[in-house]
Amino acid sequence: MIARSLTMTKIIAIANQKGGVGKTTTAINLAASLAIMEKKTLIIDADPQANASSGLGIDIDNIEKSVYECIIDNTLASEAIVESSTPNLYVLPSRIDLVGAEVELTKMENREYRLRNIIAPIKDEYDYIIIDCSPSLGLVTINAFVAANSVIIPVQCQYFALEGLGKLLNTIKIVQGSLNTTLDIEGILLTMFDTRLRLNRQVAEDVRRHLKQLVFNTIIYSNVKLAEAPSHGLSAVMYDANSTGAINYMNLAEEIIEREQK
Repeated sequence: MIARSLTMTKIIAIANQKGGVGKTTTAINLAASLAIMEKKTLIIDADPQANASSGLGIDIDNIEKSVYECIIDNTLASEAIVESSTPNLYVLPSRIDLVGAEVELTKMENREYRLRNIIAPIKDEYDYIIIDCSPSLGLVTINAFVAANSVIIPVQCQYFALEGLGKLLNTIKIVQGSLNTTLDIEGILLTMFDTRLRLNRQVAEDVRRHLKQLVFNTIIYSNVKLAEAPSHGLSAVMYDANSTGAINYMNLAEEIIEREQK
């Protein structure tokens, strides 16, 4: 077994209420890259679509317990976590039932803290915990922000890239003001970048000009292997370690680790 580092666990939520920006792709591949780099990593699938779970080879039709049971029924996370085929990478899976959690949470006390309380008993077992949020700003996503140390916001290098970003940043600010005063923005991640397209280059320049140091140095380029890998139940780094997508996400993992060491 690989020895655990002595650093504190870092919990990162991956969020953007705008769909199709590479949110789940980022969650899967960042988590797998950290795991490959010998960081014991847990990915929490907080999206009812459960794409992060199935994309890592978890048979969501045959899991006994999921994040839904943890949030709503107080099931221990340790009873729902499963191993992925990637060494050092574990999954707290999701399934469609999680859609109902939005309504059920409204009736609960301390409803914004359910996920944080679920993570607390198992947090110290991992170096990194990555939370894949749903494409909404509902109560489950708020739970992720309350549980997390920081948020990564994937932004697609397309027209209207910044649309809705203000609302997301405002939601994060509200959480910072009352529910989780230590929450940081880990960074804005430019995704689906095609060097051949002038628009992509222009959007990347605009995002960097507006958000400056919030934007990661790493850019995620458009890459067919990133799209193919989930259908095989694998991350890009396990599917084709030499692919552009795999290298991009390994670079992102390195950038995040380097920040922690400063």
